Amino acid sequence: MADFPIAPVANAGAACGPWEPDGELVNVTPVPSNRIKVNPEAPTFADLTTLGVGGTIEKYLEVSTEADFLQAIKEADESQQPLYVIGGGSNTVAPAQHFPGTVIRDLRQEMDVEHDSACGGVSVRVTAGLPWDDFVAHAISNGWMGVEALSGIPGTVGAAPVQNIGAYGQEVAETLASVRVYDRLEQRAHQLALSDLELEYRNSLLKRSLSDPKVGGGRVWGPTGRWIVLEVGFQMRHATLSAPIRYEQLAQAMDAKVGDRVPAHELRQAVLEIRRRKGMVLDDQDRDTWSAGSFFTNPVIPTEKLAELPDDLPHYDVYDRALATGIKGRAPKVKGVQKVSAAWLIQHAGFEPGFALEGSQAALNSRHTLAITNQGGANATQVWDLAEHVIAGVEDKFGIKLEPEPVCLNNFLGEQK
Repeated sequence: MADFPIAPVANAGAACGPWEPDGELVNVTPVPSNRIKVNPEAPTFADLTTLGVGGTIEKYLEVSTEADFLQAIKEADESQQPLYVIGGGSNTVAPAQHFPGTVIRDLRQEMDVEHDSACGGVSVRVTAGLPWDDFVAHAISNGWMGVEALSGIPGTVGAAPVQNIGAYGQEVAETLASVRVYDRLEQRAHQLALSDLELEYRNSLLKRSLSDPKVGGGRVWGPTGRWIVLEVGFQMRHATLSAPIRYEQLAQAMDAKVGDRVPAHELRQAVLEIRRRKGMVLDDQDRDTWSAGSFFTNPVIPTEKLAELPDDLPHYDVYDRALATGIKGRAPKVKGVQKVSAAWLIQHAGFEPGFALEGSQAALNSRHTLAITNQGGANATQVWDLAEHVIAGVEDKFGIKLEPEPVCLNNFLGEQK
């Protein structure tokens, strides 16, 4: 069980009584969510990120209260220098050059259970700085259903709605209720409802504000975006069983069928084992885990384009999981599009696991092709040279341009790689 502060439950079970577990509750332990070993007196992005690359930082702040967090944001914006709010550093590629602005790390790790009852489920608010897998482990240990397939993802709770994180057929959109943010344009903190977030596959209103001036209120906001996440609200069902399995590989690992429900702690263990085999659970001794996670998102393309592509290219329906209803209710399908496998495209464009450019310490993961890894001594230039080489190769072969998932600070600093 995690040891972060949990506020007392208000009105827990007031109307219909507390939930009685429908099976065995098993305490599970979080896995590492970052590899941060920063010296606050001499901070570098290499010490703040899971990829382990990046240069020095002009001003680095760690905040432990919301008041300090808001003050730091306001002062950074007033300075008109770049601002980057970092979580677990698992989605960041930073250049070797000096970062001429402010980097803020939110250290708050608190949870407020607002409601917990047999008929109402669990309503919980979580501060942005809590490691994501700490939250997942706590949820499973307490019989809160809906995030078990998201086990082992590095980073913090605050990053989850920005990316609309997902894995093995599950998305955070399914349990999100709201997000409390600081709006840098309006200079105030307020609540965004689930419908306000405009969640899509690995995208959201929050993420689009990094680069879209229409979303940003007439300007772009750089690597952190217009809205900074302060707290995330979740609405979850009680169950010791998992949500229905949607991913074939996971079902096979559980000796189950797609659609089955299994003990949540067992599903978590299966997810972690799959991720470890792929080098996607942080382990300092395994260089394949020195990455920014999946570097490329699976392309979402018009359905009619499938006719131009090889028949054996894996493709999938796209669902709006924020609108899913019921435990076994299917989310509505997004019409006119299909999601295709980036890993298949990369391999069939000629890039095998472990591929690297000559003389580079940046390489594709040795077990699969979705992650770019730091094999020891890599820098951001090598990472992005490899990424651009892969992107060009896939586009030349299939006419599809892969989109990188990590935040590249170069794009917001006007610097060369």
